[in-house]
Formats: sequence, C-alpha cells, structure tokens
Amino acid sequence: MNVDIDLLKKYDRPGPRYTSYPTAPYFHEGVGSSRYMEHIDEVVQDKASQPISLYFHLPFCDTLCYFCGCNMLITHNPQRIDEYIDYLSREIEMLSRCLNGRRKVAQLHWGGGTPTHLSPDQIRRLGQAISRYFEFTDDAEVSSELDPRELTRDHMQALSDVGFNRCSMGVQDFDPRVQKAVNRIQPEFITRQTVEWARELNFKSINIDLMYGLPNQTRENFADTIQKVVDFKPDRLAVFNYAHLPDMIKHQRVIKDETLPTPDEKLKLLKLSIESLTDKGYVYIGMDHFAKPDDELTIAVKEKTLYRNFQGYSTRAGLDLFALGMSSISMLSGIYVQNYKKLKDYYNRIDDGQLPVMRGYELSADDKLRREVISHLMCHFELDKETINRKYDIDFNEYFAGALNGLLPLQDDGLVKLHDHTIEVTEPGRLLIRNIAMNFDAYLNQKSDHKPRFSRTV
Repeated sequence: MNVDIDLLKKYDRPGPRYTSYPTAPYFHEGVGSSRYMEHIDEVVQDKASQPISLYFHLPFCDTLCYFCGCNMLITHNPQRIDEYIDYLSREIEMLSRCLNGRRKVAQLHWGGGTPTHLSPDQIRRLGQAISRYFEFTDDAEVSSELDPRELTRDHMQALSDVGFNRCSMGVQDFDPRVQKAVNRIQPEFITRQTVEWARELNFKSINIDLMYGLPNQTRENFADTIQKVVDFKPDRLAVFNYAHLPDMIKHQRVIKDETLPTPDEKLKLLKLSIESLTDKGYVYIGMDHFAKPDDELTIAVKEKTLYRNFQGYSTRAGLDLFALGMSSISMLSGIYVQNYKKLKDYYNRIDDGQLPVMRGYELSADDKLRREVISHLMCHFELDKETINRKYDIDFNEYFAGALNGLLPLQDDGLVKLHDHTIEVTEPGRLLIRNIAMNFDAYLNQKSDHKPRFSRTV
C-alpha cells in the first residue's frame, strides 16, 4: 500500500474517532442510572437470546507514561486494588440482576490503566466474580491488555485460568531515547518473553500497539522497532497517533515541544508504518489497525461483519456493550452511559445501591440513522443506499444531500466513489475514513459555546 503524503497533509484536521455516534463530548448529566435501567429492561425483553459484550476498566498503573491519555491512577498499594475489586464485584452483581442472568457473554475485555498491575491472585478473584454471575458462549473472545514491564508468567497463567484467550500489549517504540522521554523503559527481551508466554498458554490472538509522533522519534529508529515487532509475529498491530494535548492532559507538559517530530516528519512516520507493515504481509484494516490475512479482523472486513465500539474494531457486530468500573462507557442500541470518573464518586454511588452512571446520551431517530451510516462506512468501507432507504423509510440522496455534496472533493482525490446506489471507500480512503464519516455528522457544524476538541485525523 502506497501512502500519498500530500493527500495526508490536505486532510489532516481534528475530528472524532467515531467509537460512538454521537461522540462522548455530547454526553450530559441529564441521562443517569434510572434511564439506563429502563433501556436495560428494553434490551432484556427484545434481545433475551442474544449474547453481550462486557468491558472492565482497571485504572491502576505502576508508573506514569507521559504520553498516556487514559483515565488512570498510580498506586503501589494492593489493598487499594482489593477495595476496587470489591466494588467491581458489587457492580457485577447489580448488573446481573438487571439482566436477569439471561444473557451469555460473547466478548470480555479488560482495559486500563494496566489490568496486569493486579496480582495473579487478584486477577483470579475478579475473573471468578465475573464467572459467578455471567455464563460465556463456547466461542467467547476474552482479552486483556498487558504491560510486559511488571509481568510474570503467573500473571499470564492466572489470566488463562479464568478464561482469557487473547491479549494486547503496548510497545510504542523500542528506541531507548524515546522510552526515556516518555517514562516507559521496556527492553525488547521482556516483550518477547511476554509473547512467548502467551503462545505457551495457547492464547489465540496477540496484538501489539505502537505509537508514532513521540519525542525523539525518527524514521530510522521507528523502522527498527517495526521490524523487531514483526519478528514477534503478532496476529494484529495497532499504530496510534500520539495526540499531544498538554493543555488538557497536564502530565504531557513534561514532554517538550522541541523534542517532538515536526508535522511533516510525523506524516512520514505514518507512511513508513503503513507501507512497512503491508509490505511485510499485514492487511491494513482501517484507521490504526493491521492484521494477518487469516485473522478474524481481516475475515470480518471481507464478510462485512466488522464492528466498531469504544474498544476499537471488533468482529462481533451489534452486541450490547455493558461497561463496568470507573469512567467506563456502556453502549446499547438506544443509549450510551458513562460511569463516574472519580473513584470516590464511583464508590459512593455503589454504596447507595445504584449503578454508578454519571452521564449519558439517548439517541434520536436521526442519531440512529446517522450512526448506522457512519458505522457502515467505518467498518464495511461501503454503503448500500437502498438498504438504508428501506430500513429508515427515507430517500438517501435527498436526506443526505449536503453530505454527498461534501464528499465530491474527496471523490476527486480518489478517497471515495459515489455511485447511484452505493458509496465505496477506496483503499487510500480507509486511511482517511474519519474525514469521510465527518460529512454525515450532524453535530460538527452546530453552533455552540462549547466546541469539543478532537485528535487529528492523521
């Protein structure tokens, strides 16, 4: 896959990642736990036989990575983590009661923070608490994020013991100067050891995260990192854009602007990543994601079953996502809700016997229509207008006349093909899929005193 730098420059602008539509900045406190429970009652009645997805946010870390934009907490106190697991267990029980114990789990993901900052015994305790209240499908995808720096084989064994069969680990960059600048010292050999343990324990899929745009990063050293990572033969890779937002994320102020690659160099790092990985046999899925040709993500693209939620691209389309833990976001067909972001508020709400919802958003009919259009484009990279017409009783060309007009310049640049009955995203368009989807976003051009800030699309 060849990447046109001039095209990237032309379309490099802030925009949503569309892990949801409407996006999280539009959530508000007018939607709370009572409305969430009403929507849960609806999906229990309408989808009693359909499986679900569970996400657990485990916010604790051993050290602070300066590039991190996650909701995380540094702790070296195991009792603090034990207390959090106690509250998570109570939230699990409350949610299970709301679901009447009927829905099987087809996907489970632990994110953070650093899930493996839990001790092996704590991993087993939380895993057993989940299994006590939820039954899993035979082919469930059960994954966790790992940090190789503090990992032991017993951590991996504990994950395996409670049913985990997939894992994802951050590398970002192996260059020592880059690692020092972002406070993440992670030698190659411990990452290799983690991959070997995962394979010994029969984990079905291994993902590795890289990041471009970090301080002291150059094309030469990043090319070396890519080669080392490819030598590990991970099933999937994600190559993320470092979003430097020191005004919003205070600890990023430690990273000095003069150490960052220039905007032009950053685009060349992206070009290097995409061209190197596709040259080495990985399939470019879209946005940040790459996978082997026989991976489920690649197959899902071909079979048009790829899906996107708050964890990124997924192979199980349409599952209701129930998220537990502080700051986590649940995603049902008609509502999004986010838990309290601060530990004390999260605990207080559970002590009150309530699901710990801080804010959310209920979707209108127009929201659901636009969400489906954006989802089809982001995941299937094409859209059949007639399918949308029949489902929503609209005339697509009339309803989305403004969006289609906005796509004409992108068609001229070879990013999309606009046909009478379909919209087709080209291979170069996959890289700029956010720019394509933005044309169907009704919120971006609304006049408001509060304008959300988004990461750049490239």
